[in-house]
Amino acid sequence: MTWLYLSAAIASEVSASLALRAAVDAPLWYALVAVGYTASFILIAAVLRRGMPVGVAYGVWAACGVATTAVAAAALFSDPLTWTMGAGFAAIIAGVLLIELGSHPPERRTSHAGGATHAGVTQ
Repeated sequence: MTWLYLSAAIASEVSASLALRAAVDAPLWYALVAVGYTASFILIAAVLRRGMPVGVAYGVWAACGVATTAVAAAALFSDPLTWTMGAGFAAIIAGVLLIELGSHPPERRTSHAGGATHAGVTQ
């Protein structure tokens, strides 16, 4: 359920960002901007309440939002989408993956001989 909330937060933020671009030409889109950003923050708060580390939640939210917004803006508004941007997307994905992997504490392995851990601490 946490990942579903995070996905909804990303979708809301992307919708609001795209609506912000559309509002340049048609100010009525500002209503969707306000609703989308508000919903996104409420949903990201729900994700954090469910226990996801803030670094992971924000990293995934921001990274997916940046990449999805750039691709959608290219499709909807003919914004540029270059190979350099593609390399940036790859860097974003790698960074978020490293943050996710680093958010889990390393397991402490115990030795059965004498009850000592690998760190040499007696239990």
